Amino acid sequence: MAEGFLKSFDNELNVYSAGTKPSGAVHPKAIQVMKEVGIDISGGYPKNVYKFLNNSFDYVITVCDNARETCPVFIGNVKEQLHIGFEDPAEATGTEEEILSVFRKVRDEIKKEFAHFYNEKIKDH
Repeated sequence: MAEGFLKSFDNELNVYSAGTKPSGAVHPKAIQVMKEVGIDISGGYPKNVYKFLNNSFDYVITVCDNARETCPVFIGNVKEQLHIGFEDPAEATGTEEEILSVFRKVRDEIKKEFAHFYNEKIKDH
């Protein structure tokens, strides 16, 4: 979701999303709640962070607390490493509507925090 928002703020950004334990597909509920705000992430696919360890980045941002703890050290040139943490909505339990509510809450938090990050660190810099 963070990748989708960053690309929606500025389609010229090079944004890569990866995980320490990527699943086989983007979570269908993440796709659903992002479509609700006009962003289509259905073409994305989970990637392993190890694929990018030698790359250079302006920012490496962890978004889940367990990723922060298990994220490997990037060997490439990284200007700044940040943690902007969120609850993992894929771990939500309950009824369909309760689970969707968690996905929406996390989506909205991601939008708010990454809009702040974009405005403070990237836009006009």
